[in-house]
Amino acid sequence: MPQFTSDGIDIAYLDEGAGDPVLLIHGFASNKEINWVGPSWFKTLTEAGYRVIAFDHRGHGASGKVYDPALYNTVRMAEDAARLLAHLGIERADVIGYSMGARVGAYMALFFPEKVRSLVLGGLGIHLVDGVGLPQSIADAMEAPSLEAVTDPMGRMFRSFADANRQDLKALAACIRGSRQVLSVEEVGRLFQPVVVAVGTRDKVAGDPRPLVALLPNGEVLDIPNRDHNPAVGDKAFKQGVLEFLKRRP
Repeated sequence: MPQFTSDGIDIAYLDEGAGDPVLLIHGFASNKEINWVGPSWFKTLTEAGYRVIAFDHRGHGASGKVYDPALYNTVRMAEDAARLLAHLGIERADVIGYSMGARVGAYMALFFPEKVRSLVLGGLGIHLVDGVGLPQSIADAMEAPSLEAVTDPMGRMFRSFADANRQDLKALAACIRGSRQVLSVEEVGRLFQPVVVAVGTRDKVAGDPRPLVALLPNGEVLDIPNRDHNPAVGDKAFKQGVLEFLKRRP
């Protein structure tokens, strides 16, 4: 599996297909295979004529693990994404992020605007501004001695997910504690790229997409019908909506 070094950390990535580049940024406690390969995003996008790139966040999957929460500041994680494009010689890409990955994508669009042609914020609505999404209690769940010791329902969900994926629980706890940044209303107003905010209609984690779209200069809502946070990732309506968005964006 190819890797490159960002900020002294080895970052594992995939790069498949040919055409306009699309960068996929996965969510917390996931990885590029679970978030994007398994749900057929690579297949869908490569068959549609795109070059598809995805990577494992620092602390996740096959990438290097660090345990200082400060190293998971969202700006640092956005820098990893920008450096990957530079490593591959890609000047700009369409960026699709999910949940925490959507937050990273938004920071990438703000701090590296020349690299982001368009942006899909999957599984993240107004909590980009008014909340940090996942609660800190998830860090406690990661540090619990076992899943049975976790009583918080959301903590149990993410601990079970992390255990099933054989993730580094200490790194994930540091990630939750360090990646709790939000954008201001003014900063959201500076995201000039075409943006689609795609949230499941049963999602209780992301926050309402419509107030966020109202703040964006060039935003639109994509409802993912009858889906909660995690199942929305691979939904056909999500994929189809993104393909249509990519076809019409400048």
